[in-house]
Amino acid sequence: PRSAMDHQPKFFENLSGTGKAIGVLTSGGDAQGMNAAVRAVVRMGIYVKAKVYFVYEGYQGMVDGGDNIVEVSWESVSSILQVGGTVIGSARCKSFRTREGRLQAAHNLVQRGITNLCVIGGDGSLTGANLFREEWSGLLEELAQKGKIDEEAVKKYAYLNIVGMVGSIDNDFCGTDMTIGTDSALHRIIEVVDAIMTTAQSHQRTFVLEVMGRHCGYLALVSALACGADWVFIPEYPPEEGWEDSMCVKLSENRARKKRLNIIIVAEGAIDCHNKPITSEKVKDLVVQRLGFDTRVTILGHVQRGGTPSAFDRILASRMGVEAVLALLEATPATPACVVSLSGNQAVRLPLMECVQMTQEVQKAMDEGRFVEAVRLRGRSFENNLNTYKLLSHKKPDAELPKTNFNVAVLNVGAPAAGMNAAVRAAVRVGITEGHKMFAVIDGFEGFARGKIKEISWGDVGGWTGQGGSILGTKRTLPAKYLEKIADQMRTNNINALMVIGGFEAYLGLLELSAAREKYDEFCVPMVMVPATVSNNVPGSDFSIGADTALNTITDTCDRIKQSASGTKRRVFIIETMGGYCGYLANMGALAAGADAAYIFEEQFDIRELQANVEHLTEKMKTSIQRGLVLRNENCNENYTTDFIYQLYSEEGKGVFDCRKNVLGHMQQGGAPSPFDRNFGTKISAKAMQWISKKLKETYRKGKVFANTDDSVCLLGMRRRNLVFQPVAELKTETDFVHRIPKEQWWLKLRPLMKILAKYKTSYDVSDSGQLEHVAMHSPKEAETGAI
Repeated sequence: PRSAMDHQPKFFENLSGTGKAIGVLTSGGDAQGMNAAVRAVVRMGIYVKAKVYFVYEGYQGMVDGGDNIVEVSWESVSSILQVGGTVIGSARCKSFRTREGRLQAAHNLVQRGITNLCVIGGDGSLTGANLFREEWSGLLEELAQKGKIDEEAVKKYAYLNIVGMVGSIDNDFCGTDMTIGTDSALHRIIEVVDAIMTTAQSHQRTFVLEVMGRHCGYLALVSALACGADWVFIPEYPPEEGWEDSMCVKLSENRARKKRLNIIIVAEGAIDCHNKPITSEKVKDLVVQRLGFDTRVTILGHVQRGGTPSAFDRILASRMGVEAVLALLEATPATPACVVSLSGNQAVRLPLMECVQMTQEVQKAMDEGRFVEAVRLRGRSFENNLNTYKLLSHKKPDAELPKTNFNVAVLNVGAPAAGMNAAVRAAVRVGITEGHKMFAVIDGFEGFARGKIKEISWGDVGGWTGQGGSILGTKRTLPAKYLEKIADQMRTNNINALMVIGGFEAYLGLLELSAAREKYDEFCVPMVMVPATVSNNVPGSDFSIGADTALNTITDTCDRIKQSASGTKRRVFIIETMGGYCGYLANMGALAAGADAAYIFEEQFDIRELQANVEHLTEKMKTSIQRGLVLRNENCNENYTTDFIYQLYSEEGKGVFDCRKNVLGHMQQGGAPSPFDRNFGTKISAKAMQWISKKLKETYRKGKVFANTDDSVCLLGMRRRNLVFQPVAELKTETDFVHRIPKEQWWLKLRPLMKILAKYKTSYDVSDSGQLEHVAMHSPKEAETGAI
């Protein structure tokens, strides 16, 4: 909410960095995506005509000076987007902790006129930066007294501005939903768990996996949620007294239920309620002694820091990099040092020290055994993960379950999307926990009409989180032509509520069913839709299940293609992506892969634009970066087909570059779901099921469920910072039904970012950023309303 005064839009290109010098450094432990952040800071800085310097080897390089601090060009950051770790190096630095060291560092910066620092690192690195900023004027005074700089310099460089970005695989920083590197670390963990599951299945083994996180259980918790682990140990939530017994009971119950493997995840900093460490070896010995199960320990270690950054981390880091440059350009001596971070889907700035203090509060709470408090301080997203894990991992004995006598059916509609199965699993398990009888419909509305419906139990959905595609089967068929038959099935099976997991067809299907309520009482029941489609084209939600996995597939493929192009020199690839008329995959894929252009339906283009892109690539071939990457959404233009664009580029590029084309096709719908999709699918679906329970209670009258108001047919979507239930009837006005896309799409705002990073001059509206917010302590109630 902004006051009426500042409603003029703010444009990035109007901000000037002329005369400013920005230093960028990475410090502390490395994390995948740091390079994407460095690249964005460098290119955005150069774009606004500031000078940008690399500070090599973190604070050590700042203290040592010399050729550790180097001015960089646009090309300096080429080809680093897909590289893990940090190309400018990071070192633990003792000397920067002394005033002497900081004096030396200040001298090195002043000599080059650098008074803006962008620090990418963990909380230690950021705290150090803040201290440096507070001491800055005193350090300059001292340098002047020693005759190392003149009074002129003291005045000219009087203030140091600092902006932080959190790069840490642990996601242990308060105030930010995701730190750079966390998603990639989860990718590594999940890859290992998926691989281990196949061998554990073969031998009926128990695996104890130790993951990183000395003081923070985020990685352990989310990977446990994403792979359906049997047990998880994290520092924030130690197990109750006597956990040894309960864990062994749980493991043997699972074996008795024909589950051939057990996975136990241990955070390296796990403790019991007396603050004593719980190690992976200790857990293994316990299982072997008590149950005699064949048990193995796998310690993941530095694998988690390695590998290429995920699409999520590349986009996150690129967005943060831009925001960091903006914050530096707008900083004044009066504004506190800030960190740029993400809240939901929103870029925000927060005072650095507030975040650091809150992060230290968590540690303090854990040290003092105030664990409930520690979980709350971690933030609503962490709390939500923990609550969902507890809900889904342990089945209560039948005797303890409530009995509602409601029957709820779950179905998949539309094309397959990775993460659908995780959503079904969560729905079934939450439904059973709430006391309902759960039914699975095979093959969408078509299967429903044919009576392909069966009761589904807790154990039936075990191991579903990691499976790609749709196990229940899915069809694009809409219900309109089967209304009579579907109503029959609803009556025969006494279905009191419907949960539909799917894409645009699912949305159309719910609109058709609610329209049919006048004619059929059977459809007067609560219905909810959870968006799942690789295209991410469902109105009412910023994200849909499956889009992240597809984006990673596109990014991986583009990485390989770029490598091939770099080898052959002067080659341009035209890559066609899916998405129907929705340009999400093409645009975000281009951002994550560092493409030169992306053609999408939402932004009309003509022959002049194509011509300009060819000329841009011709210029690029004269530099040291002799390759090009162009993405095209499959339906961006009916006449400018992929073949047409390929032929045009081939003709116009003759003698300068040659062309190849690649249609990615259905590989974008397959593959194991990414950690994000498993997690998002699990949490959003659990929430939808809880909504169904609430609606069933509200609409149960005189022995039957009767719901015929608009608010009983909803779509659950992620909107900016929250999960919201929206009546499908209200979403009609937001929908372009001809092209099957929402009329307004948040990601179009990021489109100029892609163009600037590819060296185009463009207009970039950044009105959304700039307000410094405060780290909010959320109330326990708020955890329910919805962070992801």
